[in-house]
Formats: sequence, structure tokens, C-alpha cells
Amino acid sequence: MQAARKVNYGGTLTDSELIDRIRKGDKPLFEAVMRRYNQRLFRLARSLLRDDSEAEDVLQDAYVRAYAHLDQLEDPSRLGSWLSHIAVHECRARLRKRGRHMQMVDQASKGAPVRIVPGPTAGPEEQALNHQLGGVLTSAIDSLSVGYRAVFVLRDVEGLSTAEVADSLGITEMAVKTRLHRARAAMRDELFARIGAAALPPFSFDGARCDRIVESVLSRI
Repeated sequence: MQAARKVNYGGTLTDSELIDRIRKGDKPLFEAVMRRYNQRLFRLARSLLRDDSEAEDVLQDAYVRAYAHLDQLEDPSRLGSWLSHIAVHECRARLRKRGRHMQMVDQASKGAPVRIVPGPTAGPEEQALNHQLGGVLTSAIDSLSVGYRAVFVLRDVEGLSTAEVADSLGITEMAVKTRLHRARAAMRDELFARIGAAALPPFSFDGARCDRIVESVLSRI
């Protein structure tokens, strides 16, 4: 069996320091960027696409695009939000290819009700996972309309602040608060409060998935 490869995760380097060194030619440090943001971006893409495999593909394409356009990142301290913008753009493109309409304007500000849409047909793995609390929560999130899913995942699952979510999705903080309130209501606050602490995190992101995405991107850049 091949020994596990030791990885430099960038240590205590800030995002700005990482980007500065990568721009100066330290290409291997881009791996630290990916490992730092893999989970957040996967969960964001998964919340929009409702498909694990497509979410992985989006991450790879987003990272390749980001690496090729690092010179366009004006404020490296906003790396996480910038990567989120790229991932959302890739998700939109895939949803358009599916022939679906992705409405990212703030429906909540117009008083529109939360729209519940059917989730994709569960495969064998998802059926098994649905026996666990994490599967229940994942299914509940998938039932939300696309704009509410992204806000809920970034705010309540990833733990980003309201300002960070707004910056990542390109919407106002008020829109984030409104969507989050309606998303929680649609999922029934009491249900989430009862299972949230004990549930396995939704959209599981294990080490193997992280390694797979990193290796694939490194082979493309």
C-alpha cells in the first residue's frame, strides 16, 4: 500500500500571503488553497446542484479557472468570496445546460413564498445515508429552492457570517437574513433544533474526496 503523502497545508499563512507566494512562482502552495476551501466550496456547489459528482466537477473547474486568473484577484484577503463567486458561476452554467432556470434574485424581498422543489432520485448510497440523521438533514436542505439552499448551507452549515455569505453570493446582507429566516421556517426550526447537534454533517466531505479533487486539479494546472 502506498504511504500517505505528507501535505503542506500552508501552515499559518494568511490567504494574502498564500496568493502572494503563488503569484511569485510557488505553485505547490495552491494545494494549500484548495485544502483550505475544499469543504466550503463543495458544500456550496452541492447545495446548488444537488449532485455530489457534479459538485466535485465544479470544484475542479473552478480551481483551474481561479489559478489561471489569479492576477484578477484584486484583494487576496477576499480569496474565499472570490472562489465562491467562481464556483457559483460554474454551477449556473451547469444548471443552464440542464435546461433549468436558476433564479438568484432576492425573491424573499418581493414577498414571494419559499418554493419547495422535488429532490433528485436517491441512489443506493443516499438511501443508506437517509437512515442516518445527516441524510435527513441533507434531504431537507435539498427540498429548498436554490437561492435558499446556498444561503442556508453557507450560514448555518459552514458557519460564515451574514456579511461573508452576502459577499460570497453577491447579494445584500438583508437578503441573506430574509432567505435564511424563510429557509429555516420551511425546514421547520424545531426539526433542525432537535437533530442539528447530533446529525452527521450534510454533504459529507471526507479525506478521499479532498485528495481526489486536489490531485485532479494539480494535474490540470
